[in-house]
Amino acid sequence: MGTLRRECLDHLLIYGVQHLRRLLTDYEQHYNAHRAHQSRDQRPPLHDPDEPIDLTAVIKRRSTAAGLIHEYRRAV
Repeated sequence: MGTLRRECLDHLLIYGVQHLRRLLTDYEQHYNAHRAHQSRDQRPPLHDPDEPIDLTAVIKRRSTAAGLIHEYRRAV
C-alpha cells in the first residue's frame, strides 16, 4: 500500500470512483508486469527469464497510470 501511495496516489488528483478504479487497475498492471522489484534482482514478478531479449529492436514508450508512469520496452 505504501508503494502505491508514494508512486501514484500522492501525485494525482482523483476525480471519482471510476477514475480511481481505472488508475488502480493501470498501476496494478504496471507493478506486476513491468516495475522492477529489488527482492527479485530488479525483475518484475511476471518476468520470464527464459524469454530472449532482442537487443536490436526499437525501444517503445508507453504511458500508464494517467500519464504519471512511463514504461519502456523493446518493440517486437
